[in-house]
Amino acid sequence: MKDIKIKITDREGTTHVVDAPTDMNMNVMEVVRSYELAPEGTIGVCGGMAMCASCQCYVMSDHELPEMSYDEDLMLAEAFNVKDNSRLGCQIFINEELDGLEIELAPEV
Repeated sequence: MKDIKIKITDREGTTHVVDAPTDMNMNVMEVVRSYELAPEGTIGVCGGMAMCASCQCYVMSDHELPEMSYDEDLMLAEAFNVKDNSRLGCQIFINEELDGLEIELAPEV
């Protein structure tokens, strides 16, 4: 297993290229938090349970992601600023196939 590169555009519009480990069962929301790319308490409020949409992001690259779960789909149906490419960062788990993934954090509500 190796680290992959992910390009994350924060809520201020700054783009960061970060290393994400593939051997720790992390998700995108946890990577954002570990690099402190969003203010404390503004992302992953529910702890990654797909219950708050604070980790909503826009997938900007053409990566094949797992199908959205019922809970994720339901949460996004109630969220603000949802686009066709919206996903919850807590539901995108880091693996080698996501090398080069590009996301943009949705605006804080």
